[in-house]
Amino acid sequence: MAELHQIEQVVRTRLRSLRNTLGLSLDELAARANLSASTISRVETGKRTVSLDVLLPLAEALQVGLDALLDVRSDDDVVIRPVASSSGVRTTWMLGRATGNTIAVKIRLVPTDRVPEQRVHPGHDWFFVIEGRVRLLLGEREIMVETGEAAEFATMTPHACAASDGPAELIMIFDRDGQRAHVHHGSVG
Repeated sequence: MAELHQIEQVVRTRLRSLRNTLGLSLDELAARANLSASTISRVETGKRTVSLDVLLPLAEALQVGLDALLDVRSDDDVVIRPVASSSGVRTTWMLGRATGNTIAVKIRLVPTDRVPEQRVHPGHDWFFVIEGRVRLLLGEREIMVETGEAAEFATMTPHACAASDGPAELIMIFDRDGQRAHVHHGSVG
């Protein structure tokens, strides 16, 4: 029972904080959620039980998913300890948990004489070069991305990355489709 009370407290705090962050009054949120302002006030103050008939319209009105309101995991797992995974000319470290919509990885590339195969997949990729130079093949284009520079592109254009003139390290961010294409197929870019 104490755990249920704790979950309700977290939900109440999140609802109130989201409403305040968005600059919404109780009346404005009530209009968006098709609920009464007094119902929302009672939920926020703990005078009304948090139930799905109220939670669903509030989540929609605040433009968040129910999971964002109900997630009560502790912050014990905040620190991520990436583990290196090597294959051929690259080493990859996953920088986040595979639970979100976007994935961040650190990649170390070593130069090779082989021209990387360009691939396409739905989505969008972004990377930042931490060290070295990265040769970005983007369709017919070849673009050199230097240390301290970033690249962003639609991934339905054939693309691949390779180290140029020595090892290169980059941070890459992509969506779920990009994870399947980059992490599971062993290609970069």
